Amino acid sequence: MIELHGVSKTVDSGGSPLTILHSLDLTIPAGRSLAIVGPSGSGKSTLLGLMAGLDAPTTGEIRIDGTSITSLGEDALARLRGRLIGFVFQFFHLMPSLTAFENVLVPMELAGATDAHPRATRLLHEVGLDARAHHYPSQLSGGEQQRVAIARALANEPKVLLADEPTGNLDSSNGQHVIDLLFDVNRSRSTTLVLVTHDRELAARADMQIVMRDGRIVERLARDAGPVTAVAGGR
Repeated sequence: MIELHGVSKTVDSGGSPLTILHSLDLTIPAGRSLAIVGPSGSGKSTLLGLMAGLDAPTTGEIRIDGTSITSLGEDALARLRGRLIGFVFQFFHLMPSLTAFENVLVPMELAGATDAHPRATRLLHEVGLDARAHHYPSQLSGGEQQRVAIARALANEPKVLLADEPTGNLDSSNGQHVIDLLFDVNRSRSTTLVLVTHDRELAARADMQIVMRDGRIVERLARDAGPVTAVAGGR
C-alpha cells in the first residue's frame, strides 16, 4: 500500500545542505498499522509529510496504492490525496465557522458525493458525537474536536489514514478514546494506519514500530513476522 524506495529529504540551511531524513526504504502493506516513534527533531513528521505528498523528497520514490506520487503534478497529487488519504493532526484544524456536522460534510460535498448528508450523520455517530453534531468547534472539548477530525478524515473512505501526534493536545482519558477510535478504524475498515507519536506504550499497539533518531531508522519492532519491512540507509 505504501512504499518508499531510497527516500531522503535535504533542505538548505544558511547556504549549507541539512539532511533531515537520510535515505531509507519502507514498505507498509494494506490494512496494517505502523507507529513512528522518536524524539523531537528525529524526522518523524517529515517522513509522514512525505508519505502524504505534502512535501517532495530530495531523492527516491514514494508509491501509494501502486501510484508513484513523486511523479505526479500538484493537481493530480491533490486528487490522489482526496481519494486515498485521510489526515488527523495534533491541532485538529477544524473550520471554526462550521458546525461539527458541516466540518465532516465539506470534504464529501467537494468530492461530489451524492449521499454526503447521511454519511456525515453516520460518521459522527461512529465517533459518538450524535448529540454534538450542530455545535461549533469552540463549543466542543479537545477530545470532541479530535473525534470530529477523525470523522472528517474518514469522509471519503480513504485507504490510508495518517495521524500526526493525534493525542498531543489531549488528556489521557480523551487521548485513549481517540487512539481506540483510530485502531478500530484500522481493524474494522482494513484502513492502513500510520501514526506518529512520542508514546511508546501507544506505539506498541501497532503491527509495527519504527524508531527514528537524527533522520534515520535506528530500530524496527513488529508484533508478528508479517511482511512489513523497514531498512535505513546512509548509516
